Amino acid sequence: MSLTFALIRERKNPPDKRVVMTPEQCVLFKERFPQAHLLVETSLIRIFEDQAYRDLGIEVTDDISAADVMIGVKEVPKEALIPGKSYLFFSHTIKEQSYNRDLLRAILDHKISLFDHETFVSASGSRLIGFGRYAGLVGAYNGLRLYGLRHKTFALPKVNTLYDLKAVKAALDKISLPAHFKVVLTGKGKVALGAQEILDHLRLMPLGVDDFLHRPAEAPSYAMIDILDYNRKADGTPGSKAEFYKHPESYVTDFGRFTKVSDLFIAGHFYGNGAPIILTREALTAPDCQIDVVADVSCDIDGPVACTLRPSTIRDPFYGYAAQTHAEVPYDALGSIGVMAVDNLPCELPRDASHGFGQQFLASIAPAFFDGDQNDILARAQMTNDQGALTQRFAYLTDFAAGKD
Repeated sequence: MSLTFALIRERKNPPDKRVVMTPEQCVLFKERFPQAHLLVETSLIRIFEDQAYRDLGIEVTDDISAADVMIGVKEVPKEALIPGKSYLFFSHTIKEQSYNRDLLRAILDHKISLFDHETFVSASGSRLIGFGRYAGLVGAYNGLRLYGLRHKTFALPKVNTLYDLKAVKAALDKISLPAHFKVVLTGKGKVALGAQEILDHLRLMPLGVDDFLHRPAEAPSYAMIDILDYNRKADGTPGSKAEFYKHPESYVTDFGRFTKVSDLFIAGHFYGNGAPIILTREALTAPDCQIDVVADVSCDIDGPVACTLRPSTIRDPFYGYAAQTHAEVPYDALGSIGVMAVDNLPCELPRDASHGFGQQFLASIAPAFFDGDQNDILARAQMTNDQGALTQRFAYLTDFAAGKD
């Protein structure tokens, strides 16, 4: 069966310049799947102009109504949905996000088959596609930029004024950090690995936990810590990651020991429901807290990082946190902690982020449309069907979609 795919225009505000496939990747798509037809919807904001697709023989059009599968990045406004189609985009509904309840309802009413990029997982549950690496890259850079501004030691340009990742790293090559500078980075996934890439580019010295906590500073350094490094069993007995995931309520934070020796905290972890708060208000008000800047890449509001009071924006990425009053202040206020909590960081690096996402899409998702979904990639990811119902895997959203809290 021949399918027509369309790369749709991003319509959500603020504008997002990313796209699922670059012009060159669209050529690869056509070469690998010659039985498919591919359209690109016209766009004035996409990082790759319409002509870049046309120059490579890709059809660009205002009318994509003939397409079977609509592929985008961010949420599609309700009024732009075409009934009866299949859609792939980040719907931000799987955690019952109230601000997108009406969107999920509209998808069901329009009998749309929804495949959320976040739900594309392997048989073992690992994410197959995402922008995590780029969130980590930009988040770490922004944390360093805020540190330089607060101390008036260097002034890095904003990421979204730079052409690509190569230019970002070139800007970092011009800064100098003090010998005592220490970074603590939580997480081991794609977000944390992206942040680590920035720290390694700056040649910060990687340290184990014991050395990081107790070794006198010789050069700028960092520690990349995992769950059992910053959490411990409440009863003092040894813990395990498997147990933590199963019974997070049995654990308490042990992150306070890192606040005593760290200048910059980069939050690159995944935070699950029921897990302990990582950076508490008590740790932030302690006399020996040395944290100067928090780059909260994960950006969970009212979650594991007490000083993340709200998301910030690409336009205005920084604010300050007054620990004693638990209140927002200017990012450079005396005695404050600087906070970077932009919740759409990959948008600052749209060229590289689009390329990386497209690589994952071509490798892990696109083949499933042509091989009979032999690895159940689509089956696991499908949230709604063309009958206007939630699939069994996502039936837990029934009350949410119906407006029952």
